[in-house]
Parts: sequence; structure tokens; C-alpha cells
Amino acid sequence: MIWILGGTSESVTLIERIQGKLDYIVTVATASGQACLPETARVRVGRMNPGQMREFIQEQSITLVVDLTHPYATEVTGQVQRICQELRIRYVRYVRESSEARAAIRCASLEECAAFLQGLSHTCVFFTTGSKHIEKFQQIRGKNRFVYRVLPAPESLKICVAHQVEMKDIVAALGPFSEAMNIAMFREYRADYVVMKDSGQTGGTPQKISACETLGISPVLLLRKEEQGFTKLEQLEETLFAILHSTEH
Repeated sequence: MIWILGGTSESVTLIERIQGKLDYIVTVATASGQACLPETARVRVGRMNPGQMREFIQEQSITLVVDLTHPYATEVTGQVQRICQELRIRYVRYVRESSEARAAIRCASLEECAAFLQGLSHTCVFFTTGSKHIEKFQQIRGKNRFVYRVLPAPESLKICVAHQVEMKDIVAALGPFSEAMNIAMFREYRADYVVMKDSGQTGGTPQKISACETLGISPVLLLRKEEQGFTKLEQLEETLFAILHSTEH
């Protein structure tokens, strides 16, 4: 059985390609992630700690783990890698290619980004980093306006409300967005800075960067840890079939 760690558009594409051809189970953290999957997908919803991951691997007789989690889901990826090494289970990773941003303000960590933003005053910062770090950003908002673009999902909106984000500063919409849509949003909110993750082409990072360049806005890019893995889904798919074919003989 293959365990696919999902939650990204690439995981949906891979599942559509292998449906009916390979035995798999996909895990996603939230119901929103499940909603994007094919109705016929075999799926488990909910986060797991390392102990639960080990139990899951044993219960499902997992022989191959395919990690297609978000590039910034480093904690989950690290846990799964350690468990696979411990249990001697084959692990493969899909890695999004990095984006080019010559004029970006580059931050090596969330803390570095927060420190930069804390030094601003009376500016508008447009966040395209989701809802996970809203609490940290709200703590250093000061006299700035922070606008958050988040998924139109109950869990995202609950986080906004819990951390006193005003309704006028919430943009609930499902991406990725075109350059034109980004331009319209950034212009509407009169953004001075746009904070983004390096989520690659699939995550719409190039479109955000080009929108910033068009408007003369400074992109603030949260860098990600360099990883080794497949950068093409076609290669990953071929490898899965090759691995499983070799184990059958």
C-alpha cells in the first residue's frame, strides 16, 4: 500500500493519474483538503503525531511513502522522513522548483520576516501566506495595516476572528491567482509590501512577483529549505510504477 501525503494540487493530480492502477491511501490535514480530491479517493482526514503515523503505517501495511505536502510543511516532512528511516520504508519526495525574484526582500525564516515588518510604520502589508502564521504577524502589526488573503474555509476564517483581524482586512479566496487578479487586489488595498512564500509555479509565486513588479511594490519572499526530490510529476509517477513493479518480482 502507498501512503500519499497530500494537501497540494500536485497530490490531486497524481491521484487522478494513478486512480484504479495503484493501491494507495492519501492523508490530508483538513476537510478542505479532502474536498479537492476525487470522490473515489481513499482518504484519511486529520493531523497525526509521530506515534499515530507509526500506527497508521502498520495498520495500512504501508510499503512506500510519497510526500507531496506543501514546501513549508517542514515539520511533517521531517517526522515522516525519520519514521521511514526507522522502519526502513521507501520514501520519495516531490519538490516544487524555486521561483526567481531579483528585487525581492528575502527572509530566511519567519522570525526574520517578522523582524523586518516590525520596523515598518503606517504601511499596508498584503499577506499571501495563508492563515497559519496570522497570530505571529498580528502581534507585531503596530500602526501598519495587515491584509490577509486566506482560503475561504471555516478553519481559516476562525483563525482570523480569533486574532482580531478586521473584516475589511480579510480576503477569502481560492487561488492560485493570475497576474491580473493579483494586480487588481494589490492595487485595491494599496499594498506597499506583499509577503509570499516561495511556492513555485503551482503556488502562483511568479504571478505574485510579476504583479509586484508591475505596481512597483516590494515583494517579501519567505525562503524555504532546500530539498532533494522529484520536480516533475511525470518522473515521480514513472518511479512509483517502477518501484512497485520491482517489489512484485
